[in-house]
Amino acid sequence: MTTTTGKLRLGVNIDHVATVRNARGGAYPDPLRAAKLAEGAGADGITAHLREDRRHISDADIEGLMEVLSVPLNFEMAATDEMQKIALRHRPHAVCIVPEKREERTTEGGLEVAREENRLAHFIAPLREAGCRVSIFIAADRRQIEAAHRIGAQVIELHTGAYCDAHAEGDFAARDRELEALREMSGFAHSLGLEVHAGHGLTYDTVAPIAAFPEVMELNIGHFLIGEAIFLGLEPAIAEMRRLMDSAPGRA
Repeated sequence: MTTTTGKLRLGVNIDHVATVRNARGGAYPDPLRAAKLAEGAGADGITAHLREDRRHISDADIEGLMEVLSVPLNFEMAATDEMQKIALRHRPHAVCIVPEKREERTTEGGLEVAREENRLAHFIAPLREAGCRVSIFIAADRRQIEAAHRIGAQVIELHTGAYCDAHAEGDFAARDRELEALREMSGFAHSLGLEVHAGHGLTYDTVAPIAAFPEVMELNIGHFLIGEAIFLGLEPAIAEMRRLMDSAPGRA
């Protein structure tokens, strides 16, 4: 079995602080303040998704984050010319290429890499040359992982949404199937030399089994933490997630 190396990193996604701000069209709550609070609470990085329709994070937010963060910024983006230009201008530590449809509420499923292998290989090449660490957000699917490896991605982020949804719905047979697929594909991706991250929909109830995978080096969590922050405060919400990750089997 693969042995765990180093602390499991937590990336906190601040998109939905911006969602609340944008609901009133003002300046509050400030995503940059949330990012700094997250740093203090134990986040190892900050994730922000600049969508084409700018429904939450804005261009100004990205500029501000690049200025104020002392932890790495993971810039989530669609594979468009506009987003590539923005990433090349700012040169964040990491870029995560995600599927994006304007009508969706949140990112649905993983990127279809195998069907667009040639286009995506050319798309990520300048990002790698600029020093950005390129991650591809994909389902736990061998074909997609192999394609991500072929196009030159350094990292894959496995989509944990189906696992989390099955748990929430009480369909524990489906949950366990999804968990086993995530486990198997984490090991497969690691065997190809890819760094493995995971995220989407993770909660206090679902994080430990994913955190226990020895190949997973980073979890990116946002919506749940921002929701919990309403009740607990952002720093305690993040600290509890950090505790659960660190105490997962094999991580303690």
